[in-house]
Parts: sequence; structure tokens; C-alpha cells
Amino acid sequence: MLEKDYQLERRKYVLGGVAFLVIVIYILRLFSLQFMNEDYKKNADSNALLKRIQYPARGAISDRNGKLLVYNQPSYDIMIVANEAKHVDTLDLCRSLGITPEWFEKRMAEIKDRNKNPGYSRYTQQIFMSQLSAEEFSNFQEKLFRFPGFYVQKRSIRQYVNSHAAHILGDVGEVNPKEIEDDSYYQSGDYIGKQGVERSYEKKLRGVKGTEILLRDARGRIKGAYQGGKLDQAPIPGRNLTLSIDIELQKLGERLMKGKLGSIVAIEPSTGEVLCMVSSPSYDPHLMVGRQRGKNAIALSRDPKKPLINRSISGRYPPGSTFKTSQALTFLQEGIISPTATSYPCSHGFRFAGLKVGCHGHPAPLPLIPAIATSCNGYFCWGLYHMMNNRKYKNVQEAMTRWKDYMVSMGFGYPLGIDLPGENRGMIPNADYYDKAYRGSWNGLTIISISIGQGEVCLTPLQIANLGATIANRGYYITPHVVKEVQGEPLDSAFTKRHYTMVEPQNYEYVVEGMRKAVTGGTCRAANTPMYEVCGKTGTAQNRGQDHSVFMGFAPRENPRIAVAVYVENGGFGATYGVPIGALIMEQYINGKLSPASEEKAAVFENRTISYGERAR
Repeated sequence: MLEKDYQLERRKYVLGGVAFLVIVIYILRLFSLQFMNEDYKKNADSNALLKRIQYPARGAISDRNGKLLVYNQPSYDIMIVANEAKHVDTLDLCRSLGITPEWFEKRMAEIKDRNKNPGYSRYTQQIFMSQLSAEEFSNFQEKLFRFPGFYVQKRSIRQYVNSHAAHILGDVGEVNPKEIEDDSYYQSGDYIGKQGVERSYEKKLRGVKGTEILLRDARGRIKGAYQGGKLDQAPIPGRNLTLSIDIELQKLGERLMKGKLGSIVAIEPSTGEVLCMVSSPSYDPHLMVGRQRGKNAIALSRDPKKPLINRSISGRYPPGSTFKTSQALTFLQEGIISPTATSYPCSHGFRFAGLKVGCHGHPAPLPLIPAIATSCNGYFCWGLYHMMNNRKYKNVQEAMTRWKDYMVSMGFGYPLGIDLPGENRGMIPNADYYDKAYRGSWNGLTIISISIGQGEVCLTPLQIANLGATIANRGYYITPHVVKEVQGEPLDSAFTKRHYTMVEPQNYEYVVEGMRKAVTGGTCRAANTPMYEVCGKTGTAQNRGQDHSVFMGFAPRENPRIAVAVYVENGGFGATYGVPIGALIMEQYINGKLSPASEEKAAVFENRTISYGERAR
């Protein structure tokens, strides 16, 4: 009897526990449905309310002189709420939008695919078709009442005043799933900057979305603003950008590089502002607007000349003889050479221990300033050899490390930090690199070609232009940047700070004098003008095919206003393309226009093309 009572007592507790557990489960489920899961709330709200996103106007972009470059124009998107679009005549809809039933089915499948559209919900608006023109919108709006669940949302798309500066301006395209995952601001169908300043200044340009809440009746018809619009949030427009680019200078640069591969970069030395940045070939930014954007982008990406690549910041090139200026500064500061007392021989080049590095004919032996003016290979090869073998360093590895430190201080070997995506770091070798390459058995002769900007050394055109700006400033540079001002905000401190090199200012004066002599009587004579003092340095960078033509210079000599680098792939001697193009860029910026004689020269270079064929990279 006691055992039976005990069993009954146990059953009572078990049944009570089960009942309690069921009650807890129901409570948790109700809590989840009401507070954790928004589907039911969205379902209820969607029957009475329509939340419509109000997109902000994207910030406009102007050049340094206030000339408008990029603005917005109206565009319209067709939106769909899947839960409401259950009884739509799809054939009528397709005819009204000019699409096929197959396209309709494919698009609906993409919208409902959570892998492609992570933010999908059948209760919220999803983009069905984007970027309708005003005319297309007008035609469809008249028939909109036939298609429940479909709505029209006003947007804006980018429009360009000119067909220039595509690599700087960039473009805007639809967000991908990764971009949505990375930033909760975006949802499927939103637009985001993809390249250029549109990408690097996306958060400044995009603004803040607003929300409009509309009241609907039982049949889904919009009856007006909910609570008189009290809960609406107005969008906040994006900030306008003023670029440092001079669009007229940019136009000239693109004219001069027509039919050529390469780059022009011009910098204002005192501020680090980029005055023009030409990458050739380029493309018309209008191609990256509208529903044909994807098709055009694919065609451009397949072009063998790679017009989508910004060679100014992504191209890695041997700097050739423009690099000799950095070597002169290093040797002077380290005490390897004296500006007047040290002269080196040059028997048509550097010749030592069976090694030969060729050079053109000029008087020799010669000291530093004439060596820069004549671009003597022998002088700088001897300088590097004596530095790598100098007894002040424990070994060649220590000498090489010291050399590399100078190069890094001048802005080489690492990205400069320009406010554009895709900057390449270039290549400055170090001791570890050569230890691995030569198994620890190497010396100054092994690496002698780096002294003249060949061998393993590679720079971007931006870094070459920045070298010119650093020499113009006698020992410092400000990080190059293409945005001069963000509306209502101070310029980022990274673009106002001076970066000093390891070389004292007085040593720069010798290099400046050598560059001036190169213009008045050396390899840069084509840049000489009575209007202002130009300082320059040519480069003829060796290549597997035709040599590259390079120029680096600045003007005026005192209080310089512009530093320029020109790089023409397979252009031959630096004096052939680099010098005359650089001279025209300087004249346009300093004088505000070209003289009639210079305009004639510009026309010649505009029409002069280089046949690349098998020689192209």
C-alpha cells in the first residue's frame, strides 16, 4: 500500500513537471513570436502601413576652380512587395515594361534567392527593375494601378559633365552581397561607389536615408501619410566634394596621351594636391551609368590595353634616370660624395671588374651637377659601388639597409596613401631580398643597376611625381591627394602633414642646380622657356621591347607651383615624349593656357600614336 501511494505521488510530480514545461514552452514561443520574430509584425504592419525609403541626393563633385564634374539626375526603380503581388497579370506587366516573361521569372527567382539577396522579405519592398528614365517611368505610371504589389521609387543616378578623369571620379554601381554584409546601411538594390573618389569618399557622398510612412486601406490603396507624417524622417543629402584636379589641365593631359600607354601626374608641391592624373588609355565615364553599365564594364575589362587600370597609381615601372636624383641625395647625405670635389670617370659607361653599364657620349670625368645634367650612368654606378663597399658599414647588408631607409624616407617602397583605391607600393629591394636571391653572396657590383633606376627598382608614376615635389620643397612632401575639400569638414590631417626625408635641405640645392642645368643645356632642353625656370630630369627606362620615355620636373625653380611626372610606355628616349609633354603640362597650369606655338606642339603629340602590338605589356 505504501509503495502504491509512493508511485502515485511520483506520477503527480511527473505530470506536474510536464505541464509546467509545456506552459514554459508556450510562453517562450509567444515571446519569440511577439518580440524576437518580426515576420508577424511585418505582416500586420504591411497590411496597414507602407514604409518607403527616401534616398538622399548624392554629393556633387567639382574641380579646384568650382567647375561641376559630377551631378545627379532623376531615375526611377520599380519595387515589388512579394506578399502583395499574388494576382498580377504578368504578361500585361511584361508588355508594359518591355521585358520578356523569361526575364520576369528569372528576376523573381533572383529576388527570392537569399544567397543573392540576403535581405529578402516577402513583406518589404525589393527592387525589381532599376534606373528607368523619366519617359519610361511616365509610361509605366499610367498603368501602375493594374499591378498590385508593384511601386515606383524615385532615385537618382550619376551624370558627368565631361568625358574625362574617369579613373579619378570612379563610378557607382549596385551593391553586392558582401557589401551588404559589411555595412548595414545598404540593402539589395542600393548603389555604392565602386572606384575612384566615389569609392574612397563613399560615406561622405552617400548621405543618410530617410523614411516615409504611408497609411493603406484594407485593399492596399495608399490613403496618405501616417499620423500626418510625424514619424517620417527626411533624408540628409551627401556632402559635396571639391577636387584638387584642374579639369582643363586634365583634358590637355588626356589629349597628349591619346594613342599611347602610360601616365601623367602633376602635383602642387606646397600642398600635395594632385593637379591632374592621366592614365592612358582611359574610358568615358558615361559608359558606367545606366542599365548598360554591366555590359560596358565587361567589355572594358576584356580590352587588352586595360583601360580600367589606373596606371598612375597601380602601374609599376622602372623609373630610369629620374631615380638618379634620389641616389645623388643619398650619397651626399652619407658623405660618399662631395658636390664639387668628387668626380667619377665614364668611358661610355661604368666599367669595372669585367662589368659594363653603357652610357651615351659626354665629357668625363665629371662632378655631381654635370652628372645630373648629362644623366651620366657611370657617375651613379660608381657612387653606389662606393657606398656598398664603404668601411663605415659593417658589411654590404648594413649598407643596403641604410640605402633602403633613405629610399623609404623619400616615399618609395610603400603606398604614399593617396585618397584613391588601388595604390601600388612599387618595389624597393632590401638586403634580405638579395640574400635570398644570391644565397648571401653579393656585393655592390651585383646590384649596380639599381643606381640608375633599373634592376629590381619599380615605382609608380605617382611616386615619381612625388619625388619631383619633394625636391621642389627641398626635402619634404605632403601626402598626395585628389580631394581638396569636403563640404563642411576640415581636410584630413593626413593630407596636411609634412613628411621629411633623411636628407638635409642644403643637399637638395645641388640636385636642383643639376636639374636646372639639364634644362638649360642637358637632356631636358626641350622644356626650357624664358617664361619661368624649369628644373627637370629625363629617364629612358630599359624594357624588353622599346624603352620607356620618362620625365620628372618642376617649375618655377623658386616657389614652385607644379611638379610633373610623365611616363610613356615604349616611347624611347625621355626627350622624345616625356620632356615635351611635361613642358606643355607646366605651361598650361602656370600660364592658364598654351601659347599658339605650344598649341601646335600639343596637336602634334595628340595625333602621334605608338604602335604597341607584341611590344605592349
